[in-house]
Amino acid sequence: MEKFFKKVQPHSGKILATVVIVFFSYLAYNLYHAPVSGFENKFVYLLKQYGYIILFAWGMLEGEAGLVMAGLLSHTGDMSLYIAIFVAGLGGFAGDQVYFYIGRFNKSYVHRKFKGQRRKFALAHVLLKKHGWPIIFIQRYMYGMRTIIPISIGLTRYSAKMFAFINLISAWLWAAITIVPVWYFGEEILKVLHFLKEHWYFALPFAIVFGGSIIYYFNKATQKKDKNYED
Repeated sequence: MEKFFKKVQPHSGKILATVVIVFFSYLAYNLYHAPVSGFENKFVYLLKQYGYIILFAWGMLEGEAGLVMAGLLSHTGDMSLYIAIFVAGLGGFAGDQVYFYIGRFNKSYVHRKFKGQRRKFALAHVLLKKHGWPIIFIQRYMYGMRTIIPISIGLTRYSAKMFAFINLISAWLWAAITIVPVWYFGEEILKVLHFLKEHWYFALPFAIVFGGSIIYYFNKATQKKDKNYED
């Protein structure tokens, strides 16, 4: 594993970009040629046909929205609950392994690219030193640190095998904690979604607040990044 990452390290960015482009081009092609009419029906068809592939990719990005989708599809019988948890967990595991090895074999790149995140890296090192392996287990629930912590651990001499083991168990638990409640309360969630679809104007204020929060967050993040670079 380590020899492989050392070999592909100089081309890792190009490889990742190529894989992402090919994957989304494939999904876009199948979405366009789906044998149903209407964008919504086409999207549902795509999820039903390629749900596990999409779920794995979404899991790598550690997006809870993908896991919610899997929970609903498991409730309707279009996915297997156990396979969905297994695949989503593998995706989350693979994503953090990539971040870990970026830190392990791209130290100069990390220090250059994440120059504005020095405080977060310092905090991650302190947390790892103080709490040990549990910090690996709970890092998925730490907003703003989910990418930083695996990379930060990769920068240290922490055992790659131990990290992989804890990461795998953590990823499967993360997937189960998110997917199972959605599967269990699927009928109620579908009713709410149907209501919002029929009465979309009720959701408009929430969309405005949510969109405003995102804009505010990115503005604050940009200002903080600029300040860090000035420092």
